[in-house]
Amino acid sequence: MQKILIVEDEEPISNLIKINLQDEGYECTCAYTGKEGADYIEKEVFDLVLLDIMLPEISGYELLEYIKLVEMPVIFLTAKGTVEDKIKGLRSGADDYIVKPFQIGELIARVEAVLRRYGKINKKLVFADVELDLVSRVVLKDGKQIDLTIKEFDLLAELIQNKNVALYRDRLYEKVWGEEFLGDTRTLDSHILRLRRKLNWENRIKTVFRVGYRLEDIE
Repeated sequence: MQKILIVEDEEPISNLIKINLQDEGYECTCAYTGKEGADYIEKEVFDLVLLDIMLPEISGYELLEYIKLVEMPVIFLTAKGTVEDKIKGLRSGADDYIVKPFQIGELIARVEAVLRRYGKINKKLVFADVELDLVSRVVLKDGKQIDLTIKEFDLLAELIQNKNVALYRDRLYEKVWGEEFLGDTRTLDSHILRLRRKLNWENRIKTVFRVGYRLEDIE
């Protein structure tokens, strides 16, 4: 799981970014001042830093100079939206520059693009006795290939990326099928049933009453 540091002094914006990136399977840490961000960077290694420019104590530009020394990719998130600001930000060493307000979908796409550029996108997911190759879309269980449909594969990937977390049926459906959940659970439930049978995971994919499903690490 990729680790992302969000250095943003506006807490509502920071929390919104964190929630949406966590929904995509990223591990997120929030810092609300430049100094706090520097402290995190000194102690931990992150796959990406989302960095505001106008920060208390240490500015985003100052913090960027330090981040460049430890070679972590950076995306600026800022209200400074003139062409001159963008040029300055990119020439300072940022990998991308996003102007507030922005669409969450655009942010996620930019994050994926930068991580891909640095070869930091996970190509494989491993859980218990199952391995998913996200590029070839091959599933192995104890080294033997298991045939899954497209939606079964996507559903399994979502469960593994959120292991031990209870996922609501509407969230799972909208994430995997890419359309609004209208309350009919039969499609999702039938896919879960087939996954349990194909993987022999009756004891791992748990039904959570009135919520949805949870992939459980029982070891």
